[in-house]
Amino acid sequence: MKKPTTSMDLRPLHDRLIVRRLAEGEQKSGRIIIPDSAKEKPQRGEVIAAGIGKLQKDGKRIPLDVKTGDMILFGKYTSQEVKLDGEEILIMREDEVLAVIDGDTKKKK
Repeated sequence: MKKPTTSMDLRPLHDRLIVRRLAEGEQKSGRIIIPDSAKEKPQRGEVIAAGIGKLQKDGKRIPLDVKTGDMILFGKYTSQEVKLDGEEILIMREDEVLAVIDGDTKKKK
């Protein structure tokens, strides 16, 4: 499992993920440059740590479909933001992930 790039090691519990938001390029509208304060935060990220799975009532674990290193899309208001060592990271449940970005999709652009 890849470790977060912070001085504190984090291990997500159950079906939770730790995600680093992917930086977006500078946004322009015509000739107007949109300031950082008005930009929407990107809704794409890289999973930097994943829990071991959701625990069922009978004691069995359901393994996660999302794994460390996956690029994901997530909803605008789905995660909890945490700031560690100056870096903003997100903690979310696996069911808040909308999609995993396939490696082949990135190459087709």
